[in-house]
Amino acid sequence: MPANLTFDALKKAVAAGEIDTVLVAFPDMQGRLMGKRFVARHFVDSAWEETHCCNYLLAVDVEMHTVPGYKSAGWEKGYGDYTLKPDLATLRRIPWLGGTALCMADLLDHHTHEEVSVSPRAILKRQVARARAMGFDAMMATELEFYLFQDSYEAIHDSNYQTLQPLGRHNIDYSIFGTTKEESVMRAIRNGLWDAGIPIENSKGEAEVGQEEINAKYSDALDTCDMHAITKNGVKEIAHAQGRAVTFMAKYDHRRAGSSSHVHQSLWKDGKPAFLDKKEPHGMSATMRHYIAGQLAHAREITPLLAPFINSYKRFVVGMFAPTKAVWSLDNRTAGFRVCGEGTKAIRVECRIGGADLNPYMACAGLLAAGLAGIEQKLELEPAIAGDIYQARRVREIPHTLGEAAALMNRSKMLRAAFGDDVVDHYVHAAEWEISEHNRVVTDWEVKRGFERL
Repeated sequence: MPANLTFDALKKAVAAGEIDTVLVAFPDMQGRLMGKRFVARHFVDSAWEETHCCNYLLAVDVEMHTVPGYKSAGWEKGYGDYTLKPDLATLRRIPWLGGTALCMADLLDHHTHEEVSVSPRAILKRQVARARAMGFDAMMATELEFYLFQDSYEAIHDSNYQTLQPLGRHNIDYSIFGTTKEESVMRAIRNGLWDAGIPIENSKGEAEVGQEEINAKYSDALDTCDMHAITKNGVKEIAHAQGRAVTFMAKYDHRRAGSSSHVHQSLWKDGKPAFLDKKEPHGMSATMRHYIAGQLAHAREITPLLAPFINSYKRFVVGMFAPTKAVWSLDNRTAGFRVCGEGTKAIRVECRIGGADLNPYMACAGLLAAGLAGIEQKLELEPAIAGDIYQARRVREIPHTLGEAAALMNRSKMLRAAFGDDVVDHYVHAAEWEISEHNRVVTDWEVKRGFERL
């Protein structure tokens, strides 16, 4: 679905005084929106062509610490500029901010004006172009789960994160009355995102106390990832405006289920679903079988793109609806890859490995790269696994730690061929920094466990 505001319509809205601010934003390494707020009159006069930002924005960690060791940016290079090129096809109103529009942007090299190779949006665009060169349009959808809390971000921060009280008090999975209690926030989220040009289909209570899920209609891969990034930012802003907080951490409490971001995928060719062949078992075409086979073959090495943080791996727990095995099955929520829409034009593969903390551009780029590799190599699909896959033995497991996954990614010939060495090295370095920071910090768990007893 295209965004809901053309450049001509924006100029008219600015002239009429309806819009006074334009956000120009791009996804950083963590998938967060970064950018600038423009006076709308300046944006329509000249800033729509380009603006600039510091190139450290693709070389920092989640706390905005300047991480040493990146080749793309560092103190030794003086942290220069990137050029921000607004993508006017993504213009949309942001109704929950009032008088505001948003435009996604691409990051370009300040001197050559070529897209920055390690930019998440550019990485995905290259895989989309690769699919199109093979005759396919990559269609995707991402589900998003999150926890909604009673207090504001500021109150929770000031309590040193000791007052994490969900807004709900019990499991309200699919409960209408239970979700009514949270409807003031969730209704504002659904309607606000819809009016921003994001086709939200529904929201629901998820399978844990205080957990929510929101779903948008599928679209082409790039549009889906833009909508995903805007949705996460919008959910936070709308909740904040009502004095509430949300978290997209993969696992905020070891006693609770984690939050996922399942990725639904299909390829289309000449306007028709390339995954469907009703003459084949389950309606799965040869293209679909090869695509899934590629994702299975490379599942372990693309895991850092689906689970990019130390915390991500604490979500993979038996019996909490997060998979632990990178295998496929038919409509089975214990599998890492689930085939949905069997025998219909909606047939697709759902990757259930990713957490809500993933960067959608990197996750979708990695999944697409692996699937296309499977098609190119005509990989044969292994048999489906049925039943309780948590208990399956001698099958492919999801990596247990970020360190294990990063080492696999570093050695991935498929990703190095698809992304380039510079991109793989960049994101492996991000994972290694995350690990080193975790190893350096003394946690509350260690203090409580050892202060008196050791």
